[in-house]
Amino acid sequence: MNEPREIEVTANDLPLHCPTRESQLWCSHPRVFLDVAATGSVLCPYCGTRYRLKAGEVVKHHG
Repeated sequence: MNEPREIEVTANDLPLHCPTRESQLWCSHPRVFLDVAATGSVLCPYCGTRYRLKAGEVVKHHG
């Protein structure tokens, strides 16, 4: 069984989606967009990968 992964992301990685472009094709699931900016951490509902916003990152919202 695979261990859940944790990936640190930056503001440049937003909008964040899982699987990411770096994911292997064999472990893909439907693409889901994740809001890591709201709490600084988010869990993918499909694969369990946890994404954490890098400390000190400033997320600029489009207005």
